[in-house]
Amino acid sequence: MTDGLELPPVLDLIAAPGLLEAFIGRRGQRLEVDGASVQRLGAQCLQILLAARAAWAADGLTLLVENLSEDFSAALELLGVAPADLTHRALTEGKELSV
Repeated sequence: MTDGLELPPVLDLIAAPGLLEAFIGRRGQRLEVDGASVQRLGAQCLQILLAARAAWAADGLTLLVENLSEDFSAALELLGVAPADLTHRALTEGKELSV
């Protein structure tokens, strides 16, 4: 089963608790995250996105962060993170892809 999550336009300190809850509620299943609406990205929400990637990798499940807006991509670059660092592709669900 694949679930979806559309990120809000502003991912700042105020948005961090809601973002964390959104990931916790979807843990244990394949997830596709849409970043097309993101206009601002703060360090706290970036930490949550990176932690989600680690959690999905530990579970051996796919986490895709796709459709990044230009602002989202620029913020990632400014913070020293590549878009690929947010994504984990499992070879098969329940089994991690070795890189």
